[in-house]
Amino acid sequence: MAQSRREFIRCCSYLTMAGAASFTKLGLINALAQSTADYKALVCVFLFGGNDGNNMIVPADTAAYNSYAAARGALTLPQSSLLPISPATGSAHYGFHAQLPDFQSLFTQKKMAILANCGVLVQPTTKAQYLARTALPQNLFSHSDQQTETQAGMGVSATSTGWAGRVADKVQAINNSQFPTVISVAGSSIFCNGVQTQPATVTPGNITALAGFGTDAGSTARNTALQQLLTLDSGLSLVQATSGITSHAQDYVKLLNSALANALKLTTTFPATSIGNQLSQVAQIIGVRGSLGLRRQIFFASIGGFDTHTGQTPTQQNLFGQIGPALGAFDKALQELGVEGNVTTFTMSDFARTFQPNSSGDGSDHGWGNHQVIFGGAVKGGDIYGTMPTLALGGPDDVSTNGRWIPSTSIDQYGATLASWFGVADTDLTSVFPNLGNFPVQKLAFL
Repeated sequence: MAQSRREFIRCCSYLTMAGAASFTKLGLINALAQSTADYKALVCVFLFGGNDGNNMIVPADTAAYNSYAAARGALTLPQSSLLPISPATGSAHYGFHAQLPDFQSLFTQKKMAILANCGVLVQPTTKAQYLARTALPQNLFSHSDQQTETQAGMGVSATSTGWAGRVADKVQAINNSQFPTVISVAGSSIFCNGVQTQPATVTPGNITALAGFGTDAGSTARNTALQQLLTLDSGLSLVQATSGITSHAQDYVKLLNSALANALKLTTTFPATSIGNQLSQVAQIIGVRGSLGLRRQIFFASIGGFDTHTGQTPTQQNLFGQIGPALGAFDKALQELGVEGNVTTFTMSDFARTFQPNSSGDGSDHGWGNHQVIFGGAVKGGDIYGTMPTLALGGPDDVSTNGRWIPSTSIDQYGATLASWFGVADTDLTSVFPNLGNFPVQKLAFL
């Protein structure tokens, strides 16, 4: 069927697999299969909107739970509903939200760890320093700014690169492949952009090249015209760069489709949700890593809806009911692929939410330090890392009177730990995370 000009332009816009900076004359790809032993992948699951970590992980000991309930008001989860976990370190007990039995299972199997009270920081910060506005991240409590700063790992909002992209820059020699190291299955994200390398963006279940390019005479003519346009020396650098991106995008789409077409089909069943589909696509791409010649991969997935100013309890229940089964299926798929120990999955979010309910009574406002989870075969699971905040309104960890916790661990320390495991040299960590040198402990013990 003939393709209209509008449809042609629309299809071109979908080709966002822009790995032009890593494209070389050595050929499109190193097709040598890589062994499992030298393969590693990081998978970020971003919880957009500011997940309420205070109700993802809840103190379960009687005194601590009573303190929690006194401040949480209508947001209090019934103690009997909590899924109990016993961290290996310390004597305190906690419980996961009732919709997270997969988390409980992974934690109990020591595949999952909790990182307590992590957030964007420029340097270790006390309550007094916050009140004096000393060396703080830009625009705290703002969704867009804190999403950018969490993904950038710089403590500033005005940046064009993210820490995953800069990590990818550092491991190009390890990868030795012309296929993009970073792949987003959740649209464009600052997290994925490097200085030298650019990410691929894949729509789960819909990895397509340009439509309207078959074997008929009309398709041949269209393809010839497109190639002439892409190779035209216009003298305009922006046009030439865009042409290069589109040309390479076509090549990458063909390569990925070819690899996936010849891959063994996974028997693991993923839930039919957005996050389930995203992680299913990630698992499929991991499964063809050898065909793509990749020894290092970074993936970005996401789920939104966590800005719970109202209706927090049912909303969070619904969202956790999507995340838990999706990550549980992903764990099974990694086992099926034989790469469970080679893939580390971790969560991030804008920020936490206030411990005290807001004026609506059934929601909460923007917070700061938040709890995250990390899972995989390389994770030293079954424990809590970092420091849990004192759950007291107006207390030593609260910068206000409604429970906005000052992070005790920075995104820099979190990311540096993951980057180091991934293969970034210690000497390169401060170029990926510019503020890392401000923290006396630069790498954590969960890997």
